[in-house]
Amino acid sequence: MTQPPPNQHFPFSAVVGADGPDGPDPMPLALILTTIAPDVGGVLVRGEKGTAKSTIVRALAAVLPPVDDRPVPLVELPIGATEDRVTGSINIESALAEGRAEYEPGLLAKAHRGILYVDEVNLLHDHLVDLLLDAAAMGRASVERDGVSMTHDARFVLVGTMNPEEGELRPQLLDRFGLTVEVAAPRDPALRAEVVRRRLAYDVDPAAFVARYAGAEAALRSRIAAAQALVGAVRLTDAGLLKIAEVCAAFDVDGLRADIVTARTAVAHAAWSGRDQVTLDDIRVAARLALPHRRRRKPFDAPGLDEDLLDQVLGDEELPPEPEPEGPDDDPEPPGPAPEGDGAADDTDDTDDTDGEPVDVPAPEPDPAPPAGGDGAGSTPSNVAPTGATYRTRLLTVRGVGAGTAGRRSRARTSNGRRIGATAPTPGAGGAIHLTETIRAAARHQFARGRTEGRLLLRPADLRVAVREGRESNLVLFCVDASGSMAARRRMEQVKAAVLSLLLDAYQRRDKVGLVTFRGGAAEVALPPTHSVDAAAQRLEELPSGGRTPLAEGLLEAAHLLAVEHTRDPQRRPLLVVVTDGRATSGADAVARSRMAAGLLAESGVASVVVDCESGPMRMGLAATLAEHLGAEHVPVGEVSAEALVDATRGRAA
Repeated sequence: MTQPPPNQHFPFSAVVGADGPDGPDPMPLALILTTIAPDVGGVLVRGEKGTAKSTIVRALAAVLPPVDDRPVPLVELPIGATEDRVTGSINIESALAEGRAEYEPGLLAKAHRGILYVDEVNLLHDHLVDLLLDAAAMGRASVERDGVSMTHDARFVLVGTMNPEEGELRPQLLDRFGLTVEVAAPRDPALRAEVVRRRLAYDVDPAAFVARYAGAEAALRSRIAAAQALVGAVRLTDAGLLKIAEVCAAFDVDGLRADIVTARTAVAHAAWSGRDQVTLDDIRVAARLALPHRRRRKPFDAPGLDEDLLDQVLGDEELPPEPEPEGPDDDPEPPGPAPEGDGAADDTDDTDDTDGEPVDVPAPEPDPAPPAGGDGAGSTPSNVAPTGATYRTRLLTVRGVGAGTAGRRSRARTSNGRRIGATAPTPGAGGAIHLTETIRAAARHQFARGRTEGRLLLRPADLRVAVREGRESNLVLFCVDASGSMAARRRMEQVKAAVLSLLLDAYQRRDKVGLVTFRGGAAEVALPPTHSVDAAAQRLEELPSGGRTPLAEGLLEAAHLLAVEHTRDPQRRPLLVVVTDGRATSGADAVARSRMAAGLLAESGVASVVVDCESGPMRMGLAATLAEHLGAEHVPVGEVSAEALVDATRGRAA
């Protein structure tokens, strides 16, 4: 087996689906269209791991026509990049050695007239995603930092790939990607075998494999170049523009970005197809790429497009040709009603050709969700309570200042945010150099170091890095009692609604979430800590109830899970939410074991809250006792509502 030469990637045209008889699959087609018309706004590729997302993106640059007789640059942005790495900053070497504030370009400048690729873009901090999308939309980037103030061109094609299982992009950021495609591994055994066959052939002899597809690569490059030359001359008629507006309105998208992106994509597809005027087929392709991710009404709703509605709105009749401009001698007929019986049709009369009745374009209906916990063919099982209405929560933060992963929740020392000071660098840790404080630390030693003139004499001990305060993400672990004593339908509806509302908030604030449930004779990790709050919401919807109450097992499982997570990520601070009536009825010495488990959690210092779900006129106060042993905030049953649960959690964590 030979290694591929440097910068020699798997050929774009060799990816299964990029060379189909009916044209490229949605992912390669979206990449091609956004390179034909970069103002489309880039592409976000969402899909499970192992679906050639990165392979085809890295192969894209090789099939693009050269820019100024040089290959199109492909710049990869690592998810751990800092803001100064992205936008550029002052050149430390020239500043220290020569005293000149010289700008050192960042990744945005290097990607100019090329492709900027972000793998796992959903794990990139939100403020960097905002920065990338702003630069991609405006075609330039501004730098205001470290004494540098400048603006430079940054016209590039932004391509992001992500695995939704690792967490979603916020809807505000998702909407700003021009096109989005969903990819999955083929289920056809023949296609899967062909994928493996090509990959093995490439691994055995990369040079020979690339040479085999050289002709296809050259043909694709020529076609893209022709489309880039033609795109400026493609006409989008008023009828076509009106049809795009009808499609966007029918799918109830927010704002006008969808209309603009759909129009630009339709023009690019017409150029790709060698046409000088947009057709219905171009609009159909554009809508499939530009609209699905803009229809999401809730963070947990899966993107999708109703093909029947799309066909109904577009209709069967092709767009009329653009009318010829009127000459000076033309004498247009004065406006008036069309003559009867001459076959003329009023194009403002939206009627069906078969019966002459008006046709109402229906608003899209949400996709029906499968029954929670069922098999998709029946009703919800009787021991699974539905979820009550969700609501927006206020900010929930953990007390103090942490040092966890950058996020949008609690105060923390992070690699981004406002600069509040400087400190000596910690071995093995990164951070932007604080130039002023570095010079100040070195200045006091210049005489002792023998400096009389010339450049500043620096030592490693002089270096200072900026201390920044921003926001971190946290781990919110729910420990939910699902035993028979909690199975009252209304009670579980309120609990589920509250937990789901907190999940919505965690989705927006980049938190990790986990879910432990206990019922019968054991506890279960329904969901290990993850960024995929979609998965947590699904587990919550499917949560059954009934049986005895293994409270100790639930608390011990939560303690074990938090300990493991602390080992994996020691800087992420947790918040434990225990939802129970405090009863412990499973196994011998159930009460004593539950108090022991609560003591272990209290010793660990985990911030927690106990929501007391005990009801009825005779109350034993077991949850209040549990809260004492846990060192947690206690919330009585009268406050167990969706709003009260969040208020209690916020009050304990703030």
